[in-house]
Order: sequence, then structure tokens, then C-alpha cells
Amino acid sequence: MKKLIISSTSIINLSESIRTQERLAIFLALIAGYIDATGLIQWKTYVSFMSGNTTSLGAAISTGKSGIITTSITVISCFLLGIYTGTCLSLWKRIKNQILTFYIVSGILIFYSIIAYFYNINNLSSIAIVGFSMGMMNTIVTSVGNQKVNTDFVTGTLNSLARNTAMLTMTKDIAEKKEYQSNAVHLLLLWIGFLSGAFIAPFLLDYFGKWTLMIPALLLMIYGLLISKINTKN
Repeated sequence: MKKLIISSTSIINLSESIRTQERLAIFLALIAGYIDATGLIQWKTYVSFMSGNTTSLGAAISTGKSGIITTSITVISCFLLGIYTGTCLSLWKRIKNQILTFYIVSGILIFYSIIAYFYNINNLSSIAIVGFSMGMMNTIVTSVGNQKVNTDFVTGTLNSLARNTAMLTMTKDIAEKKEYQSNAVHLLLLWIGFLSGAFIAPFLLDYFGKWTLMIPALLLMIYGLLISKINTKN
């Protein structure tokens, strides 16, 4: 009986943990979509979609467009540096959770927005700063349950969605069907989150102008504080 109670409690905790991961992943995907669309509109460059920047880099090298080459290399390098930094923070034994990454990314965006309001920051510096913050943000959530996810770009998300859907339709095992269905739902919601963020960015950009990145910055700060309070209570 005791073992059954422990087992049931573990299952409930695991289920709640997965739901928390899912909500956080969708939230971060929405933020990433918003900032990526903002970067595309303002600087004609993706700040989190590195597949598009890699394609642009390859085409620019063959056509000799030095401006695009410089921009693409800068944003890709800073995005990778952001992932490296975020991963190192997540592996640092003195840090017990990912809350610090929330605050760092939020702080970068807030600091950038304030400086950009009073001074003109060139496009190259802008994409370097924002690209670095997007790389860091991509390390906050790397999986939902057993399903690996990327919150900053959708190519891998759509690939995994199609694969899980295919496996769902092909398998006859009930347990596998539940797992693939759950994964497919997580991935679909993640894609919708990114799409929604990209959808609302142009409207808010027209309204808030240079303060547009303060919105995701404050949302990240608030979400980080909420998670911190929940962790403290637990």
C-alpha cells in the first residue's frame, strides 16, 4: 500500500512537472517569435532563426554581398555564444535553477531598450546583443517530458511534430500512442506559441516603437519572479 501511494505521488509530481515545462516552453516560444519578428522588421535579420541566417550567409558568400556576410556571421556567432553561456550557467553547481538566466536575458533587453531610446545603436550591435540574449533564452527549456524541444526556432519543432504524428498513426501499442500523442500536442502548442509571438510583434512595434523589447523583457522578469516564489514555497 505504501509503495502504491509513493508511486501515485511520483506520477502526479511528474505530470505536474511536465505541464509546467510545457507552459514555460510555450511562453518562451511566444517571446522568441515576438523578438524574431521584431528583428526581421527592424534589422532585416533573424535573431533566433539561424537556419535562415545560414542560408543568407551561404548565398551572400557566393554573390559577394559583404554586408549580409558580416551581419549573418555576427548574429550566428552571438547566438552560439549565448547558448554556450546559458549552458555553462545551467551546469554551474552553484546555480540550483534556471531563474538567473531569466534575469540575465531580461536585463540585457531592458538595458538595450533604455540605451537605444536615448542613442542610436547601429544594426550590427543590435543584432549582436539581441542574438546573444536569444541564444541564452534557448537554454532555459530543452525538453518537455521526454521530448526534446527548441523554443527559439521552429524547423526542429515541425520536424519532430511530423515524426511523432507519423509514429502515432503507425504504432498499435497503446502506451506508445499516448506518448506520441502527448509529444505531438506539446510540439504543436510550441509552434503556435512562436507563430502567435511573430503575429503580434508588428502591431506592438508600431505602437511602442523603441520600447518594443521592454515587453518581452518585463514578461521574462515577471515569469522568473513567479517561478522563484513557487520554488521557494516548495
